[in-house]
Amino acid sequence: MSLKNIAESIVKETIEEILPENLVKSKLKELNINEEVYVLSIGKAAWRMAKAASEVLKVKKGIVITKYGHSLGNIDGFDIFEAGHPIPDDNSLKATEFVIKNFEKLGKDDHLIFLVSGGGSALFELPEEGISFGEIQDITKQLLNSGADIVEINTIRKRLSRVKGGKFAKIVYPAKITALVLSDVLGDRLESIASGPAYPDITTKDNALKIVKKYNLRITDNVLKVLKKETPKEIKNAVHYVIGSVDMACKTVEKHAKKEGFNTYILTTQLNCEAREAGRFVASIAKSINQTSFKIPACIIYGGETVVKVRGNGKGGRNQELVFSAALEIEGMKNIVIVSVGSDGTDGPTDAAGGIVDGETIVKIKRLGKNPYEYLENNDTYNGLLISGDLLKTGPTGTNVNDFGFLLIGR
Repeated sequence: MSLKNIAESIVKETIEEILPENLVKSKLKELNINEEVYVLSIGKAAWRMAKAASEVLKVKKGIVITKYGHSLGNIDGFDIFEAGHPIPDDNSLKATEFVIKNFEKLGKDDHLIFLVSGGGSALFELPEEGISFGEIQDITKQLLNSGADIVEINTIRKRLSRVKGGKFAKIVYPAKITALVLSDVLGDRLESIASGPAYPDITTKDNALKIVKKYNLRITDNVLKVLKKETPKEIKNAVHYVIGSVDMACKTVEKHAKKEGFNTYILTTQLNCEAREAGRFVASIAKSINQTSFKIPACIIYGGETVVKVRGNGKGGRNQELVFSAALEIEGMKNIVIVSVGSDGTDGPTDAAGGIVDGETIVKIKRLGKNPYEYLENNDTYNGLLISGDLLKTGPTGTNVNDFGFLLIGR
């Protein structure tokens, strides 16, 4: 089996193992919940998580709120809503109102299973008193366009919402909440994933006001008044379990690489820089492998979420840009494969999850009379990898635990 075939196999096995339905079933069986429960599932993986829960639990009442196109049909005992992402829409509001109507009167003997995945911030939304839904939409757009990071965005959204920043846990108190979380936030910050509806908020009103000033947000006096209110700092009725994360993805890569006979090294699970710079860095390890302590054959693993600085008008995504940048550095080298993949199967606005490159990638592009540097400078790495045959396509996976990748070095 070639090094690229081995890499493809590792990717396939890793994604299969971190699918939300498998993670949910595994954790619920471990928790051994035997009583009848209520279920709320929010986020891009909400349907799959709810479906898995329905096959393991005795569900009295279930509700799913997911992104448009992410529902795969009916689930017995569940009401299913699709709504807007990344900007909340009227269906976000209607779905959340339905949740409150059904769950706000739960008592101390009731148990709510709360399934949370990325995208929940937009999908699960109800404005605080005095705030209009239009104001939330406008401020969300301002934040997304400002360059604010996810922690800053959610610091503001928590205060404008009746269900974020621990407030949902307060609404259903004293019912017990068991939250199973798929993390799409580096460091698995539970207060930030889906804006932490059932988790105490560690941010303060001062943090929120600094963000308003930093990004020069246009807000009304009503919004300013709400931003000055504090969020819950203590939640007594909820316990959280992170069942999937980029750390888990990297450890799963490690497991399957070891089976293939590689010496494994997890380099980082916090990769957070420009994609093309990350690609150059990964390639530099391959180029200097003889001067390192890594033992050959080696699998050097990394995870996180890079960014693309858009300079051109081409087609691509951060994972494709990372591996294409790396490919330029390892042109002509033997026994080296570099992989980067978006765990949700969609890298940027493309149908590829990422790419798998080796020393022949750039050679093939040049043989076709193309200039590989032009693909990178135009952010057109999708088409560059398309003609070299190095796109990685998995189809939508139904999960999202950031990006993972690895460098394989053979003998």
